[in-house]
Amino acid sequence: MALCALALLGSCSHRDDGREVVRFWAMGFEGEVVTQLIPEFERRHPGIRVEVQQLPITAAHEKLLTAFAGDALPDVCAIGNTWISEFALLDALTPLDPRLAQTPSVQARDYFSGAWDTGVIDGRAYAVPWYVETRLPFYRQDLLKQVGIARPPATWAEWKTAMAAIKREVGPDRYAVLFPLNEPEPLLNLGIQSPDPLLREDGRYGNFRSPGFKRALSFYREVFDRRWAPLASNTQIANVWNEFGRGYFSFYVNGPWNIAEFKRRLPADLQPTWMTMPLPGEHGPGASVAGGASFVLFRSSQHQDAAWKLIAYLSEPEVQVRFHGLSGNLPPRRAAWDAPVLANDVYARAFRDQLERARPTPKVPEWERIAMEIKLVGEQLANGRVSVDEAAAELDRRADRILEKRRWMLDQQAAARHASAKRAAAGASR
Repeated sequence: MALCALALLGSCSHRDDGREVVRFWAMGFEGEVVTQLIPEFERRHPGIRVEVQQLPITAAHEKLLTAFAGDALPDVCAIGNTWISEFALLDALTPLDPRLAQTPSVQARDYFSGAWDTGVIDGRAYAVPWYVETRLPFYRQDLLKQVGIARPPATWAEWKTAMAAIKREVGPDRYAVLFPLNEPEPLLNLGIQSPDPLLREDGRYGNFRSPGFKRALSFYREVFDRRWAPLASNTQIANVWNEFGRGYFSFYVNGPWNIAEFKRRLPADLQPTWMTMPLPGEHGPGASVAGGASFVLFRSSQHQDAAWKLIAYLSEPEVQVRFHGLSGNLPPRRAAWDAPVLANDVYARAFRDQLERARPTPKVPEWERIAMEIKLVGEQLANGRVSVDEAAAELDRRADRILEKRRWMLDQQAAARHASAKRAAAGASR
């Protein structure tokens, strides 16, 4: 009993030590490693204590919505970039423009534009990028040289030429590229290169029948029709790193976390054989999706000044470099890439280049559901069950159904604004 009492007193003294408490929620592994950066922040700000709560990635979205409904949100959180529009629509986020104007150390011009733009809704900044990711090809440079390809392909036409040459070399039982059918990203990253937006009329309707997206669908379909890619998901391939190492496929479009995986999983004799390259586009190096996570400040927070200090600290280039060393995540600020650990990383250079062309996905709360439909229809297209035109029409149909409530809400808002303006005009005339 005495030991329990002492432990209880110790915990109470920790909670009531007179410092202002900032509650910070972060998802997954990042929520674990960020705790190593907090002591320096608390040293700089002795009147603030940070409580970090790690959220499981699979439950984070539901937990945040539950906390919003129960008025129990934290002060600051790092959320997925595709969630920002949802919480902005709920009016749960504090607009950050006034604070950004007073914080010279956090300026939009130093961030990759696609990453920064993910947090800008209707011209107002609601988020500051914490880390950024995008997808590009990991490739076997030795196998490309073997088939006479001297440099990585930069256009879709050059990529087709390279894939055809590899397929001729490796035969019917091996392939040129892996586009996992259980992921929307391969098709989505091709589609976002289009000059046409993925959604139209302020996100009211799908725009997948646009000429640009249909060209992406055609490229995707051709890769499978010519058997340059296997009709397989990641889960159907026992070990993607081993299969890449044995030449089952030569291109693998994936994210920056795989730099560490390939370094760890491939044997020493294969380490010189692989490299990363920017994602080819229709007419040159192409765009890709700007993923990652961003800091948001919740409107319900009673400690917004202290919480903003935490965001500003974790956004410093030097701190981002430390975070990269702990997590492997890529910094969203160009200044951080000047650090030798990143500037001298030959595998990260393609990501640095690609991030200059990364674009945000449509800023509607329904986007993740639409992305899942892209995956499902993409699988049908790859298997030859639908044509390019049928796939485009089906994606529009599914997106329009998902966006039905959004259209209704926007129409109601427009009607309310019109009625208000009409009343104001009538009052002025009187």
